Amino acid sequence: MLRTVRATRYVVPLREGGSLPAIVEADDLGLYVVKFRGAGQGILALIAELLAGDIGRALGLRVPEIVLMEIGAALGRNEPDYEIRQLLQASTGVNLALDYLPGSTMFDPAARDAAPADEASMMVWFDAYTQNIDRTPRNANLLVWHRDLYPIDQGAALFFHHDWPSREKKIASPFAEIEQHVLLPWAKEIAAAAQIAHERLTEPVLRRIVELVPDEWLEAIPGDVGVPERRAGYLDFFVRRLDGSAVFEEEAIRAQSRLV
Repeated sequence: MLRTVRATRYVVPLREGGSLPAIVEADDLGLYVVKFRGAGQGILALIAELLAGDIGRALGLRVPEIVLMEIGAALGRNEPDYEIRQLLQASTGVNLALDYLPGSTMFDPAARDAAPADEASMMVWFDAYTQNIDRTPRNANLLVWHRDLYPIDQGAALFFHHDWPSREKKIASPFAEIEQHVLLPWAKEIAAAAQIAHERLTEPVLRRIVELVPDEWLEAIPGDVGVPERRAGYLDFFVRRLDGSAVFEEEAIRAQSRLV
């Protein structure tokens, strides 16, 4: 079950990416990086962030804590920046937030950052499974905090849900984009990571994760697919993609071997 907090103070924008995230203080006195439902990427980015992020946590990756954040109409009323004020007004209701990691830096191989083989392999497997195209050297979406790695910004995963009828085709597809993964040079244990992933991602675990998505987010997706059908579709994707994981695992192993 995800915690729900209420936004009390807009602190500072993080003008990175299309989701226009920001640091916001909540009623538990914590600071969070908020992904707004009113941003250009919309509800689908929040759903991908929640589903992929919680799968990452189930795999043992250090995805920062994910919470739901209630934003009231009064939060942006006195905000002088017009763009921010409009964003907050468009985001009234339930949004998604991740625990803020103060002092963290972006993973950068050019700065001699490196990753343990087991962790890099699990990260590569995770991004191939969820079809996350956004973990490249150009945009790592991977923080280093107290020398540990924290994957963030999973909103670009599950790109099939931008074209729901394509879901069936995407379930059994390889993931050629994995060759651009920032951690691929260190991912020398993908087969071992796959075995662990299969042990941890049981159907009950995946069902619990899919049930975390608020109904109002699923209702906001354009199209004539109902909430129960939409939720069942996500679960079906995860279960069947796991069953057919050899196709993307082999793709990742081949991509890694070409680096040697």
